Amino acid sequence: MRIILSPAMFVLLALFAAGQLWAENPNPQPPNIVFILADDLGYGDTGCFGKEHCKIETPNIDALAAGGLRFTDAHVNASVCGPTRLAIMTGRYPWRFGKTRNSGPWGFVGPHLTTESFTLAKMLNSAGYNTGYVGKWHLGTTMTTTDGKTQGPTNVDFTQPLKFGPVQFGFDYSFILPGSLDMYPYVYARNNIWQGEVTAQKGWSAFNRVGPAEKDFQDHEVLETFYTEAEGYIAKQKASDPFFLFLALTAPHTPTSPGVNWRGKSKLGVYGDFVMEVDHAVERVVNALKKQGVYENTLILFSSDHGAASYAGNILKATPGQIHLLEKQGHYASGPYRGYKFTVYEGGLRVPLIAHWPNAITAGSECNQLIGMNDLMATFAELSGVKIGSQQAPDSISFAKLLVMPDAAGDRKNLIMQSTGPFVVRQGDWKLCLCPHAGSSGKYDNVPNPDDVWQAMLKKFGKNPTWEDLNQAPFVQLFNLAEDVHEDHNLAAKHPEKVAKMVALLRKQIADGRSTPGPKLSNDNAGVGINQRLPGFVKQALQK
Repeated sequence: MRIILSPAMFVLLALFAAGQLWAENPNPQPPNIVFILADDLGYGDTGCFGKEHCKIETPNIDALAAGGLRFTDAHVNASVCGPTRLAIMTGRYPWRFGKTRNSGPWGFVGPHLTTESFTLAKMLNSAGYNTGYVGKWHLGTTMTTTDGKTQGPTNVDFTQPLKFGPVQFGFDYSFILPGSLDMYPYVYARNNIWQGEVTAQKGWSAFNRVGPAEKDFQDHEVLETFYTEAEGYIAKQKASDPFFLFLALTAPHTPTSPGVNWRGKSKLGVYGDFVMEVDHAVERVVNALKKQGVYENTLILFSSDHGAASYAGNILKATPGQIHLLEKQGHYASGPYRGYKFTVYEGGLRVPLIAHWPNAITAGSECNQLIGMNDLMATFAELSGVKIGSQQAPDSISFAKLLVMPDAAGDRKNLIMQSTGPFVVRQGDWKLCLCPHAGSSGKYDNVPNPDDVWQAMLKKFGKNPTWEDLNQAPFVQLFNLAEDVHEDHNLAAKHPEKVAKMVALLRKQIADGRSTPGPKLSNDNAGVGINQRLPGFVKQALQK
């Protein structure tokens, strides 16, 4: 009997043998990799994931999914920007890092210690990849100051290059905005060199954070600037040499500011316009790859850094809960899930993830296995033939085999996540939230108010709790996502043994300094514990 293998099966065999095969033989050629990361894009903001919940036209993202693979159970490691990007870039849980150094406000944030020791770019550099980064950075920079003090809005010398930025992370080429679109300074840096003249003070809709800006900088031009830069980077690549492009878009993060050619395009309003321009960015990248003749052997990944912001929508000023106005129009940015950015719920942590690779992935595929964005490091390592050291990417697990066998069992069995503070533990279909509320606080967060929930839980408990009491009902939430995707039914009181096992798992992974097999490692954040950011009155109750 003759066995005929499909092209995808040949690729699968290569994937399993990648570490050996590509280390000894430059052929088969590893894929080029383009990773497109949207900012504050919800699970339901695209047609291919939101389906009936989505009222925005996203034909290019949908086409990418139709021609490739949709991951339906992909998660970020935090429902807020910076920690998510740390995990992606390092393959390490973000809470393991210590405090930032030389850190000022907003886009003046400094880097974390050891952030640059092992990065996606350095790993792929070692495999012969040319590496490029275009877009929102938000991983920390070190700027030259006029007074030698901590960088901030009044003392940065913009005539001098960055001392620390994408270049130190290993990128051969970079063109960045230091923070988010509404975080000053509003100025680009190319290969650590500031661009233009920073002589203005500007601010934008939503939060109107006024700060240093390049004299000609306009918020509505940023997204197009970035996908045009991405086109330019791709145009310089050779089909014979692999490359990696990280394209970090600034939309639909506030300020909601689509380019002039996209205003009025969506029936949903300006929020829909901005998402449609994100969709156009995907189109521009795909066309650039085709023009350069590298499309067939390029793995394109598209995702978001966390869920949609509840304060974003068609009102340009950041407005608490205004996302519900979109829901009244039939558009649910979180899809069928509960919660938004900043929360412990799936609407904040579950993200769209598309993989498209014509040479390997079967069109129209779907994978329901658990994926963490921290897994990109190990996945790219396997695809490029790099062997990761025992002290590198300690929380990253490759999902390379799922690209061509999406129905196979995934190697990730559990995942640690966070909101803006409290931990979330995922194990199989079970999800444990180590807080009695949405996991966030502040003016623009989700309701109910966390302090009100804590007060109610303390009253229900009837006595002052111990630290151990905080890790069980009524102070935690346990959900079975297989039966309750909207996380409406807290099962913590019914399954105390499940809660205890998942708490023990978290404790072990904190203590081990890793979640993958290997020698114990130290956390830079030596004081990390399982109870994060408790209100002051709860801490007082614990001390009584």
